[in-house]
Amino acid sequence: MSTYAALIEYRELFANLFRRDVQAKYRGSALGVLWTVANPIVLMGVYLLVFGVVWKSPFSQGGHYPLFLLCGLALWTFFAAAFQSSTRSMLDNANLIRKTRFPRQLVPLSVVAAHVVSFAVMIGLLLVVDAIALPRARATELLAIPLAVLFVGFVSGLALAVASLDVLFRDVEFIVAALLVPWFFLTPIIYPLSAVPGASGEHPHVIAVIHWGNPLSPAVEALRAPLFEGTLPFWGDALYLAVACVVALALGAYVFGRVDDQIAIEV
Repeated sequence: MSTYAALIEYRELFANLFRRDVQAKYRGSALGVLWTVANPIVLMGVYLLVFGVVWKSPFSQGGHYPLFLLCGLALWTFFAAAFQSSTRSMLDNANLIRKTRFPRQLVPLSVVAAHVVSFAVMIGLLLVVDAIALPRARATELLAIPLAVLFVGFVSGLALAVASLDVLFRDVEFIVAALLVPWFFLTPIIYPLSAVPGASGEHPHVIAVIHWGNPLSPAVEALRAPLFEGTLPFWGDALYLAVACVVALALGAYVFGRVDDQIAIEV
């Protein structure tokens, strides 16, 4: 816990790093944080065109498919951006790390926090749109907020782990970049797991692996239930997300603790 307790003890330094990362992210941008909304909406339009018009897939024929897409894309865009940008965060701040002694875990965590701003804007927009367009979700959509907090914790732990490893093994950043594309298609963002051909007949084990072997799948399913379906999240998905959050935070702290003494030398 001491790894994350530094966020409180050095909160002023963390706030300065956070402000710097947010300003660097949107410096010179006319739309600023609105680009957060633009990116998922553009992706939604592309996938809607491909799967709803060009290739009329069965899972795109259900009602409110654009909102179905946005619920998944909100999580994915935050995860992919925070995960990949935090990987090089220690190396990108090499001068600061060499010159000053401070809790180095603040560096990747501040990068994740900068992306949390975008994630919060997107979740807030979804809450408003769903309340208007999906009356069935009005009673449950606020449950998405604690689930989103757990997801932020999960991403923070993974980010700290890969940022620490990248200091010693520079191949980590390339591995992360290579994994993101197949990881996207193996996560039920553009399709519901229940609509995958063979889900209940020919290939049930493949669907089970995609669902439970991919830590992002239960997170997407858990948030989509109150945001889109208007139902309580399946207890297995919610429990999986909570456990994944704790495990990821523990993994990040463990990996960081093993390499902390070497960071200033290796960056």
